[in-house]
Amino acid sequence: MARESVAEQFVRILVDAEVERVYGVVGDSLNPVVDAVRRTAGIDWVHVRHEEAGAFAAAAEAQVSGRLTACAGSCGPGNLHLINGLYDAHRSMAPVLALASHIPSSQIGTGYFQETHPERLFTECSHYCEMVGDPAQMPRTLQIAVRYAVGQQGVSVVVLPGDVADRPAAPGGHEYDLVTEQPCVRPGEADVERLAGLIADARKVTLFCGRGCAGAHDEVMELAGRLKAPVGHALRGKEWIQWDNPYDVGMSGLLGYGAAYDAMHECDLLLLLGTDFPYDAFMPTDVRIAQVDIRAENLGRRSRLDHAVWGDVGETVRAVLPRLPERTDRAFLDRMLRQHTKALEGAVGAYTRDVGRHRPIHPEFVADQLDDVAADDAVFTVDTGMCNVWAARYITPNGRRRVIGSFSHGSMANALPQAIGAQLLDRDRQVVAMSGDGGFAMLMGEFLTLLQHDLPVKVVVFNNSSLGMVELEMLVAGLPAYGTANRNPDFAAIARAAGAGGIRVTEPEDVRGALAEALAAPGPYLVDVVTDPHALSMPPKITREQVTGFALSMSKTVLSGGVGKMLGIARSNLRNIPRP
Repeated sequence: MARESVAEQFVRILVDAEVERVYGVVGDSLNPVVDAVRRTAGIDWVHVRHEEAGAFAAAAEAQVSGRLTACAGSCGPGNLHLINGLYDAHRSMAPVLALASHIPSSQIGTGYFQETHPERLFTECSHYCEMVGDPAQMPRTLQIAVRYAVGQQGVSVVVLPGDVADRPAAPGGHEYDLVTEQPCVRPGEADVERLAGLIADARKVTLFCGRGCAGAHDEVMELAGRLKAPVGHALRGKEWIQWDNPYDVGMSGLLGYGAAYDAMHECDLLLLLGTDFPYDAFMPTDVRIAQVDIRAENLGRRSRLDHAVWGDVGETVRAVLPRLPERTDRAFLDRMLRQHTKALEGAVGAYTRDVGRHRPIHPEFVADQLDDVAADDAVFTVDTGMCNVWAARYITPNGRRRVIGSFSHGSMANALPQAIGAQLLDRDRQVVAMSGDGGFAMLMGEFLTLLQHDLPVKVVVFNNSSLGMVELEMLVAGLPAYGTANRNPDFAAIARAAGAGGIRVTEPEDVRGALAEALAAPGPYLVDVVTDPHALSMPPKITREQVTGFALSMSKTVLSGGVGKMLGIARSNLRNIPRP
């Protein structure tokens, strides 16, 4: 019986780590591993049209499932294509194992055909990046890579020359039990006691929540209720904290709305819970700040800090709650809730009146209708640019829906490939890609991947025939728009020609029906909605000083009108304020 090859051993370790799919494009140095996948039960090769898309898809699957995923690229150009998707995965804290196959080991360093140095190239977008030069080295290297990706929630890269992958595995290779889940980390007693003291000393407390509040919704609501504290959120915290939240005061940042900014600046103590909110210009400088985060490197990275708590948000809140008496003074909370409602009422102006009859179609109207007809447990993948605005303002979270985007890396063209990974994880779950026309066109070949794997992803293209955000950046900066126009085809006709469903929408009265038809269709479907490129205006509270170090003009593309169903939620919360 032939001895197991290094490639077969590599794939077997992936299966042991509960990896179910490897996304990539086959070829040359990667072929031994691809063939090992073909012959191994419990794992599949997912053929995509571009390796960048494979990395995006793997990252989306990891974010929805919480488990390790994998992608791969062949030597030289093949694995180089992974790099943008891996940057996004790493910055999104998605546990992804990337295989960068390499040229023959005897040729490394000679300027050989397709030679690159992936062990150098991927170091900035990974926690671990090492090359395997000997069969005996591989098992331990791969298992270390798995532990880094899972334990530190990010990317690990293993570089494997094709000839080494094809060799017999070393006998008696060391293999160890693999970690596949993160623990909950409880902070030390002294940290908990000091946090309780800071809270006790503060008359007005505001909570600002991020992605790190995933799984801690109930604990955060109990904390807010006990402290009578308004709760704001960052974009990545929206899906975890905004639903069923009577303390909600909206979102801060470039896409922000409501009273979150004011609540953060008018409190005595700001509690940052599980957020690495990047825009320090929006952070207050004259209030006390305590931060809770499971990643120690995030503590104090964006703002001045009075107390750093290294721990899981849920565990930390559960530890501190017994030390906090119930407060009765709701004055600050109620004032912020009223301010939040007033801000949203003021925002509902030109871009929400008669949008159902406006031509060209308002993109806000499309997003609002999509929110209505989509499933309660749908996964939305969202392109960078104005689709971020539509998702932030119009997709209503409920504790079951997911919203995935390139929210930290800010890459174009992420929505379609991310939808592939989300759909492969669960073919029965509704997955909707909210794509801009620029982003969709950039990786449009991945629509063929939907067909190849019979994935029922629904793609909604917000088609304004321009790189809208870039164009507005130029205009706000006093520059003429240049190089931003897209001469687009009928994307729906392309979808139909490829063998999928497709419909083009130019009239607002057709929007809801087209979306409902697409969502009910059994296979992949594209809705090409021709939207108004000018449906934007300046937000009310963004200054040049606040966005120094970031594109000032970008902040001015944010919608000041239209907030979806959030106004209704805010009014409902306002009705719950106790009457004297």
